[in-house]
Amino acid sequence: MPRDRAPRWLRSAPGDTAPRIAYGADYNPEQWPREVWDEDVALMREAGVTVVSVGIFSWAHLQPGPDTWDFEWLDTVLDLLHAGGIGVDLATATASPPPWLTTAHPEILPVTATGETVWPGARQHWRPTSPVFRAHALRLVTALAERYAQHPALVAWHVNNELGCHNVYDYSDDAARAFRAWLMARYGDLGALNHAWGTAFWSQRYTAWDQILPPRLAASHPNPTQQLDFKRFSSDALADHLRAEREVLRRFTPDVPVTTNFMVMGETRGMNYADWAAEVDFVSNDHYVRPGPQAVDELSFSANLTGNLSGGRPWFLMEHSTSAVNWQPVNRAKQPGELARDSLLHVAHGADAVCFFQWRQSAAGAEKYHSAMVPHAGPDSDLFRDVTRLGRTLDALAPVAGSERRPAAAAILFDWESWWAAEQDSHPTSLLRYRQEALDWYSAFLALGVRADVVPSGAPLDGYRLVVAPILHVLPAPLAERLTTWAERGGHLVTTYFSGIVDENDHAWLGGYPGPLRDLLGIRVEEFAPLAEGETARLDNGGTGTLWTDRVQVTGADVSVLASWTTGPQAGRPAITRRPAGEGSAAYVSTRLGAEGLPGTLAPLLDAAGIAGELPAALRGRVELAVRGKGDEEFWFLVNRTDEPVVLAGLDGEPLTGARAGEPAGTGPAHVLDPRGVLVLRRPAAAR
Repeated sequence: MPRDRAPRWLRSAPGDTAPRIAYGADYNPEQWPREVWDEDVALMREAGVTVVSVGIFSWAHLQPGPDTWDFEWLDTVLDLLHAGGIGVDLATATASPPPWLTTAHPEILPVTATGETVWPGARQHWRPTSPVFRAHALRLVTALAERYAQHPALVAWHVNNELGCHNVYDYSDDAARAFRAWLMARYGDLGALNHAWGTAFWSQRYTAWDQILPPRLAASHPNPTQQLDFKRFSSDALADHLRAEREVLRRFTPDVPVTTNFMVMGETRGMNYADWAAEVDFVSNDHYVRPGPQAVDELSFSANLTGNLSGGRPWFLMEHSTSAVNWQPVNRAKQPGELARDSLLHVAHGADAVCFFQWRQSAAGAEKYHSAMVPHAGPDSDLFRDVTRLGRTLDALAPVAGSERRPAAAAILFDWESWWAAEQDSHPTSLLRYRQEALDWYSAFLALGVRADVVPSGAPLDGYRLVVAPILHVLPAPLAERLTTWAERGGHLVTTYFSGIVDENDHAWLGGYPGPLRDLLGIRVEEFAPLAEGETARLDNGGTGTLWTDRVQVTGADVSVLASWTTGPQAGRPAITRRPAGEGSAAYVSTRLGAEGLPGTLAPLLDAAGIAGELPAALRGRVELAVRGKGDEEFWFLVNRTDEPVVLAGLDGEPLTGARAGEPAGTGPAHVLDPRGVLVLRRPAAAR
């Protein structure tokens, strides 16, 4: 399916080609008696719902036995939804195998690194590499595709659900066989594998492929390259399952788009979504806010990265929560305004569908305390009224549908393999958190009122004036060359501690750190000096470092020392450096400064790159700006990052939603942005 064609889920009604922001939820009618279904459709219409995901955990209902099928209930559901003008994102239902299958074939159950079987009783109890599971799953997918290929409610296919959420790492014999095949394809022969894995260490040299195992429980630290390759393999194995289901669906319905819901959020790291994005017709994501001082920043970071995984094209927010979730230590309800703000912040970064888990809050099961569009209290509730209000807001934002994210002048480079490798065992510190460092830089951009994109490490950098590459630990030579060339041609690179340390085989770059970036940065580090938990060191620019310090030696005569240590083990040595490189520059930050400390470091680097915020100075840090556009118009999403009203003065544009008139200020009108509020302005496109 051409990825530039507007997906069916963007349309406001069957047969309508005018796009709109889709709205809906996971819908699980099998949890409810038949008489509830008619009420569901009526309430969906009241709330403005246009699309629902159906059948996600329905395998046991669709196939009660090996040769027994029951589609009548699903026929009824799809017919009811179509009659109500609601499109269906139909799931393949393969996320959780039914009891009859696991009883007959316990060999499909995953195995942990310690050899324990993951038993049925929850969900996702299947091996991604099990040929038995694959055969049964594809049989189900085929039956669904044959039956519903021509159903008028069908707008998209939903492969499995949250692939890898609970079963990304399987250490079974099936996995061992598949891992060996993957390694053969990667390395070709055992000599290349032995070199890549450094098996001369600890007498690990392999002489036959069947000697190789996944990194199961070992007496000490497992081989680090074996661990990294197993992470690569595990992500690829899930992607292979995605492709297998997708190909069945495309055979029967070549014009119906296929997706699966990513989980770009928090510490969900096992799936390399930069690789997966090309496997789907449109990118979908699930996101749940985690409490903490950077909760909203993290939501924006994840939505931003998702939008860039999608190449700037519209994507589908498949799941988020109307209020509380059920799986955090303390599950707080959302405050007034948060439901709409969280939803619209995803739209700001490119989502053209806003969906929740789930439509009706479950009365039984492990997620009965997870919020929904229709809560236990029913439609006569503040929550459902908020849901209905959001439906009207999204309807008002129909002009935004189909527009693309407008790129920023700055970017943060995000690299899954550095995330995986930098946090492995037997490293200088176990306290390092790759994603947290990237998020801290993103928070610094937000605090300074400067838009920054979060892009995968393979993304083109042309058009960016400044790129931050935090903890770029795994640095293959081609990427180092690309960054160097980009900087010398006018880009401004910022990188940090524990970057440029190893190549793609997790072999240390020799000659000093940061490996192939030494010459570009004009520095050399001979030895790491991590800080103990709670230990800090002061910089002469007022900053405080934690987690890490480097013994930085300046090797280039043209290097400027932007900050030095005043306390700690490196007192008197450089802490932050910058070197001109061709028409650009390269800067190095040798410690963790955190979200609070980074703005002071980032501000002069932005000045040197000629980057300033697009909002009036009084709004920077208080209001996040995200920009979408199509043709000669732009849509400015202005998101209140505070819990206080903010007066927006001096901004021209037609308010599409979120406007509340304020007192005129200066030469133009003013709008009041409510606490946690979002204002969307339609404006002429700016020259870029």
